[in-house]
Amino acid sequence: MYDYIKGVFAFKNSSSKGCFLTIENNGIGYLIEVSARDFSSVENLGVEGKLYTVLLHREDRMSLCGFLHKEDRDIFSILTSVSGVGSKMALTLLDEFQSSELIGCVIQGNHKELTRAKGVGPKLAQKIILELKDKLMNYNTTAPIEVSSAKIQSSQATEDAQMVLLSLGYEREEIKVAFSKVFANLDANSSAEEILKESLKILSV
Repeated sequence: MYDYIKGVFAFKNSSSKGCFLTIENNGIGYLIEVSARDFSSVENLGVEGKLYTVLLHREDRMSLCGFLHKEDRDIFSILTSVSGVGSKMALTLLDEFQSSELIGCVIQGNHKELTRAKGVGPKLAQKIILELKDKLMNYNTTAPIEVSSAKIQSSQATEDAQMVLLSLGYEREEIKVAFSKVFANLDANSSAEEILKESLKILSV
């Protein structure tokens, strides 16, 4: 319903219920729950900003979650599609891990690393890995995206990064442009996580 809301950060509040920012647009103040990391990043009120949003519809209420970076919003949406992972748990995971780190754990099947997040036990971590890997790595793609850097374009890491970015909703042309920029600074041994981290910096602008 709402892709993003752009306005002035008018108020911020943190309590046991979570971290919230109020962003004002055209005289309307939108109360949006955010991660602790994004909450801390908004240091000054009265400045303009943008939050990428997700509308949560429950039986008893509707609410908004917001993110300063588009990739965090996209990962949040995929995380909450895992049975047993609600919005609070997804925000906790995004507080503990950068998006690229979280995806890296999924690609590598490193469920032990996920247990660093508060409230994530071994069974839930394995479940997250299993379901997310299926969603992120089984995207029906065609040929690998061609880029100018021959030293890395055919690597498995590049193909893994491509599938993840496609599953997050980025277009092939967008990914091609991003890859062309980041590969100039990456070597042939770069991991999928490293490629994703640098690509997302460009794609999220």
